[in-house]
Amino acid sequence: MTKAKKEWLEIAWEALDNAYVPYSHFPVGACLVTEQGKTYQGINIENASFGLSNCAERTAIFKAVSEGERDFARLVIAGNTLQPISPCGACRQVMAEFFAPDMPVTLVGEKGITKEMTVEQLLPYSFTGQDL
Repeated sequence: MTKAKKEWLEIAWEALDNAYVPYSHFPVGACLVTEQGKTYQGINIENASFGLSNCAERTAIFKAVSEGERDFARLVIAGNTLQPISPCGACRQVMAEFFAPDMPVTLVGEKGITKEMTVEQLLPYSFTGQDL
C-alpha cells in the first residue's frame, strides 16, 4: 500500500469521530482526493427527520465542489461494517455526476478489509447529463 493511500484511509477513519449520528449510532467517514492531491473529509450528518440526513460521501463531494473542485482522483469510504462498507444509491448517483466512470473508490470495513471498485462498477448504466 502506498504512503498516499495509507494517508487517505487514515483521513476517512479519523472522520468517523466527527460523524453526527445520534439516532443510528452508525458513523461513516470519507476522504475525497482531487487530481492535485488535495483531500476533503466527509462525515454522515443525521437529522431527526431522517430524509434530511446526509451521507459522508456526499458531504465530502459537496465540500469539494463548493470550493470549486471538479477534477477528482479517488474516494475512500470507511465504516464500522464487517465487510467493506457499501455506499447508498443516492451517493452512487452523486458520484456518477461528478466522477469519471473509471475513478477508483475504496470501500473499507472495520477490520481494515478493503474493496476497490470504480464508479461504473458501483452504478452501471448510470443516468447522467448526457441522458437529458
